[in-house]
Amino acid sequence: MIEFGIDQLINQIVPWKNQRLALLTNHAATTNQGIASRKALMENGFQLKRLFSPEHGLDLQGEDGKLIHDSTDALTGLSIISLYGKKLAPTEIDLSDIDIVLFDIPDIGARFYTYLWTLTYLMEACAKFGKKLILLDRPNPISGNMALAEGPVMQELAASFIGRWPIPIRHSCTLGELATYFNSKRNLGVDLSIMPCKNWDRNEFQPDWGTAFVATSPAIQHFDSMLLYPGLCLLEATNISEGRGTDKAFRIAGAPWMNGRIIANLFNQLGLEDIKATPIVFQPQEGKYQGEICEGIEFKMLDKNYFQSVSNGLLLINLIKSMYPKQFAWLNYPTEVNPTGEHHLDKLLGLQNSETLFNLPLQQFLPSIIKITNNSGWQKEIAPFLIY
Repeated sequence: MIEFGIDQLINQIVPWKNQRLALLTNHAATTNQGIASRKALMENGFQLKRLFSPEHGLDLQGEDGKLIHDSTDALTGLSIISLYGKKLAPTEIDLSDIDIVLFDIPDIGARFYTYLWTLTYLMEACAKFGKKLILLDRPNPISGNMALAEGPVMQELAASFIGRWPIPIRHSCTLGELATYFNSKRNLGVDLSIMPCKNWDRNEFQPDWGTAFVATSPAIQHFDSMLLYPGLCLLEATNISEGRGTDKAFRIAGAPWMNGRIIANLFNQLGLEDIKATPIVFQPQEGKYQGEICEGIEFKMLDKNYFQSVSNGLLLINLIKSMYPKQFAWLNYPTEVNPTGEHHLDKLLGLQNSETLFNLPLQQFLPSIIKITNNSGWQKEIAPFLIY
């Protein structure tokens, strides 16, 4: 069975156990036995004094992109300082009575999943205020197979909170590996230690770990959602529903003006061997088309070992835009960190003027996808920083 960084830590004797600790975490962070990491630390004598939380809050109940307020943790009684509210990083006051900061949050392997960037703000704060940072590492649930890294490496001019620094959309790394990489390449100067996980093969996916699936945010309630997310999240920048407000978020796509049977047939005719689309009717309870009947498609994974999510999402948008040129539209996507929501596709893809890519017919679009999703350069760049 996989042992997460938290499992490794609580089974070790460490000299700093009685020092004053803060923990950046959420409720998805558990031991391999399902015990909340913050609870496991306290039960094993670690002196937690304060909690920090990312987007969606400690309890994972906050809506996507919505401000999260400071609060108190019902499980431990500790105060929670939100790092997705009035500030994105701890202040000097927040860390003044803390000796060491711990980080333990499950990621899902996509550049625009915001927990990674909250980590980078924490790294900068720890460097600025002279605090040691210990990251409790976790496997990448959609595998660490570097051959599956995918999507354009972000351009600096397209930087935002959903992509501060250049990495591919699907990076195939753990947060411990990325933290080590950024600390070196961005010259952050953090006193950083990684508590590695154990018994993880880079080619394994979350269902292979021998542990229960834990939802990592309100819309990621299934492993297939994790695997499809790097591609279907691109739908946020369109008037196509990505399934938020249903129990199939990031596993379906649709709209009231769409014919699901036609789109499913056309998508399947693309000849992708690792995924199949079937027609579906759904009614979102939040987000786009709230309360409206939508037609669309549901994706069934046939082979996770070779599936390329980003290419899948790009092809889907191109197909729907071609079929419904009058109904399809690009949309802004307002969030706490991007109030206007403008240029959301640029921020997701990490490319400027990215909407122009979709003006190409399918015959020209396919070669452009191959070009922008090839990440052989990333494999060489990250190789010295891989832990596993």
